[in-house]
Amino acid sequence: MTKNGSADPSRKVRQRGSIDVVDAKVAVDLATAQTYSENVFLFVPNLIGYTRIILAGLSLHFMSYHPKYCTLAYVISCLLDAVDGQAARALGQTSKFGAVLDMVTDRCTTSCLLCYLSSAYPNFALVFQFLIALDFSSHYMHMYSSLVTGSRSHKLVTSEVSRILWYYYNDSRTLFFFCAGNELFFVSLYLMKWVDTPIGLGAYSSWLAHLTWPELVAIPSAFVCAGKNIINLVQLWKASKILVGVDLAERAHAREVQAKKE
Repeated sequence: MTKNGSADPSRKVRQRGSIDVVDAKVAVDLATAQTYSENVFLFVPNLIGYTRIILAGLSLHFMSYHPKYCTLAYVISCLLDAVDGQAARALGQTSKFGAVLDMVTDRCTTSCLLCYLSSAYPNFALVFQFLIALDFSSHYMHMYSSLVTGSRSHKLVTSEVSRILWYYYNDSRTLFFFCAGNELFFVSLYLMKWVDTPIGLGAYSSWLAHLTWPELVAIPSAFVCAGKNIINLVQLWKASKILVGVDLAERAHAREVQAKKE
């Protein structure tokens, strides 16, 4: 206890199980010697992850000259993101490699599309660059804060830490809604550069007379995209506070150890 009667942060012990530390050389040797019957690289959800990467690569290949092929490959890659996790749980093949592969694929795929949008909409290039930076930084800091606090998954967020992140990560429907809506908005922006045929809603309103279907999809999905990036900001802020809290606890512990030596 501190002088004011509050709990000493240096003495606070996690009740949840922490990650067992494995030596890096031992881990490399285990990965090299793994058998075909239990090869993490060949787990079904990880094979789905490789498929996502191939499809994302194809979408990037077609992005500058074939919007139909590009959109089809990109959308399928994104939809498979909802399949690999279910496959992992159903088959008992969850893995740290798969979790990181999934996150890295998500970040890189979206960032590549945003890079293209930066060139397609040069007046908004700074906005797209900010979104890339926010997406990478918030997820990296959240992942790192999860590791240093002993969590086995970045999705294991308690309501005590953040009710917003808890609801976002622990409700699969909410997670899918925001992730899908976010990607849908960016894909709509991409297609707006290729589709210029109005969908014929002029009879309902003059404002809708020249509206194309990508523009129609972009309007509601823009609000979902905004919500997703607000969540990213919350994630970045909470992760920053967790890391600072860990720093303070470690410094307090170091002072306590030094005091005992003296």
